[in-house]
Amino acid sequence: MIMMTQATLGTKVFSLDRFPLDQINRSLQAWDSADEYLIDYVNEHHPESEHILILNDSFGALSCYFISQGKQCTTVSDSYIADQATLHNIEQNQLEKTLLNQLNSLSTIEGEFDLVLIKLPKNLGYLAHQLASISQSVRLKTPVIAAGKTKDIHNSTSVNFEKFIGPTKTSLAVKKSRLVISNLIKTAQPSPYPIEWPLEKTTFSIFNHANVFSRDSLDIGARFFANYLPHGQKPLDVVDLGCGNGVIGLQTLQTLASAKLTFIDESFMAIASAKLNVEKNLAEKIEQCQFVQGDCLSDLATQSQDLILCNPPFHQLQAVTDHIARQMFEDSHRVLRSGGELRIVGNRHLDYHEQLKHLFGNCRLLGSNKKFVVLSAKKR
Repeated sequence: MIMMTQATLGTKVFSLDRFPLDQINRSLQAWDSADEYLIDYVNEHHPESEHILILNDSFGALSCYFISQGKQCTTVSDSYIADQATLHNIEQNQLEKTLLNQLNSLSTIEGEFDLVLIKLPKNLGYLAHQLASISQSVRLKTPVIAAGKTKDIHNSTSVNFEKFIGPTKTSLAVKKSRLVISNLIKTAQPSPYPIEWPLEKTTFSIFNHANVFSRDSLDIGARFFANYLPHGQKPLDVVDLGCGNGVIGLQTLQTLASAKLTFIDESFMAIASAKLNVEKNLAEKIEQCQFVQGDCLSDLATQSQDLILCNPPFHQLQAVTDHIARQMFEDSHRVLRSGGELRIVGNRHLDYHEQLKHLFGNCRLLGSNKKFVVLSAKKR
C-alpha cells in the first residue's frame, strides 16, 4: 500500500510525507484532523497574525500551510525526525525556507509572536514544560491555541493551561479533534523540569527532562534489561540505541569498564538527559562517551560497533507501529562488526524473535518474565 501524501489544508493542496520515508502504511499520514481544525480556526479568527510560534508540528503540516500564506513561523520540537520532515515537506512544496526558524525543545524562545499554536503532546509533563516556556517568552494577551484528538484532551489539559497561561475553554469536537483556546495573562513561571530521582539498587541519581519516557522512575522494561547487561574488561564499542535518559548505557559503563559508549536518540531532551546523567554520576567516564541526536543509526559507520543495546519503541507519536524497531534492527545489522551482538528487551507479544532470526540468521533468548523477553542476535 502507498502512504497517503496529498493533503488539503484550508483551500490549498500540499504533498506531505511522513518520516521515515520508507514506512509504507496507508493509515499513517503526515497530518490529521487536528491540523485541519487549527488551520480553519486561525483563518477565521486570527487571519492577521504574521509571526506564529508553533509547538510540536510533527511533520510540518502547520508550517507548510502558514508559510504558504507568507507567515513567519518559529517551530519548537523535541524530535530530530520531525525537524527533518518539516524541512523536507517545505522543500518539496517549493515554499520559502527563510520564513522558517527551527528551535529545539530546550532552546530559549525569543521573538515577537502574534499567535501561539500547539499540537498537544501525549506527555502531560512535556506540556507543562512547554506552557511554562511560553509564559516566560511570549507577550501578555497573546492567543494560545492547542489542538489534539478529543480522546487525548482531559481535565488535566485545561488545568495546565489555567495554571501557566490563563482562563481556558475547549471547542466543540470536529472529526474527533478539539481545540483548547486561551490567552496568556499569567506572569512567567519556571518549568518543573528536569527532575531527579534515585536509581534503585545503585548509588546513581537520575535526571530527566520533561519529554523523556518514564521520566519519574525506572521503567519496567529497563529494570528487567538491567539484569542482562554484559560484563567484562574488553574495550568494546557499544551503542545505547534509543537511549532515553541513558540509564542502560550508564549502568553499562560500570559493567564494561573499558567500553566506549555512544548514546543515540531522536529526542533532544533524551540526549540532554543522558549526557547530564553521565556527568552527574560517572564524570570520570565522560571522555568514553559520545551523544548523538539522530535517526536510529544513520550517522554511524558500517561495521563500526561491537555491541548494541536497545529497548525499541512500538509507537511513533500516537500511532502504534513497528517500523522504528525494524529500522533499528536493520541499522544494527549494518553497523555491527562481524561477530558483533544486538541485545534487546521487548514485550513478549511482539514478534521480535522472528524478525531478528530472519535478519541475522540467529536469535537467542537470554531471559524472560510474564511481560518481557531479552533477546540476543549476533552478526555472522
